[in-house]
Amino acid sequence: MRIGLILGEALSGLRRNVSMVISVVLVTFVSLTFVGAAMLMQMQIGKMQDYWVDRAQVAVYMCTSNSPAPTCVDGVASEEQVALVQEKLDSAALAPLIRDARFETQDEAYQNVIDLLGEDYASIVTADQLNQTFWINLVDQSQSEVIIEAFGGMAGVEEVADQLQYLDPLFSALTVATYLAVGIASLMLVAAVLLIATTIRLSAYARRRELGIMRLVGASNRFIQTPFILEGVFAAFIGSLLACGAIIAGVQFGVNDYLRGRVEFVTTWVDLGDTAVVLPIVILIGVVLAAVSAGFAIRRWLRT
Repeated sequence: MRIGLILGEALSGLRRNVSMVISVVLVTFVSLTFVGAAMLMQMQIGKMQDYWVDRAQVAVYMCTSNSPAPTCVDGVASEEQVALVQEKLDSAALAPLIRDARFETQDEAYQNVIDLLGEDYASIVTADQLNQTFWINLVDQSQSEVIIEAFGGMAGVEEVADQLQYLDPLFSALTVATYLAVGIASLMLVAAVLLIATTIRLSAYARRRELGIMRLVGASNRFIQTPFILEGVFAAFIGSLLACGAIIAGVQFGVNDYLRGRVEFVTTWVDLGDTAVVLPIVILIGVVLAAVSAGFAIRRWLRT
């Protein structure tokens, strides 16, 4: 009976403040959608980094006839210089760091270019323009600096490049986008908290006579506060569910149906399994913030 009375009071308050409740639902929906998007973007960055760190290689480019590097003053890298690089790779100092290494000749590099770009480039690109290259897979990609320092400045070596560095701008851009989403979500959550508090105060003011009577008959503060807290929680919960729907739709239609087939260099995407981790957190954030802001607002109003 007591629970039924509390729920009845909460529903009555929701009916009296329909416009404000809709505002709370919409603000909560937008803010939590950004929260979920930011979490999924961070997951996507993690998936991409894990994928590429495992596959990125360190390339030791040997000199060609037109290499501008100071280490290439003698022109094309000689067989002795190539052998010295191979010997250093096999040394006791570097061998434990290397999972495997492959040497690519100029002819092999030329064939790879033609396979990639097509026969139309056969008359434009020649084999002597391309580098002989050692492609090195490391046991731990974070040790790439050791390889760069070991071969950088070595005679016959034009450049030592870590492939992972070419993805840094992409990861940085995604990280910035995540921060922007978090910033927008934070502002919207603040707006939602203030709106919930305002809604509760207006609801309490509209029912001030009822609250006065309840105090006179000995109702506890907890009994008085609970319906107002439930009003805020209910509105935020509806907004959270809408945000969950938007997040699922974004992953299904935005990622699975659109991006997965168009952005080919990204092979690992967030999926509906990842949303199963995000959605409970989104709902929890919405409900907890609503309960805290509503409880704080009604307590302050009852003290006045």
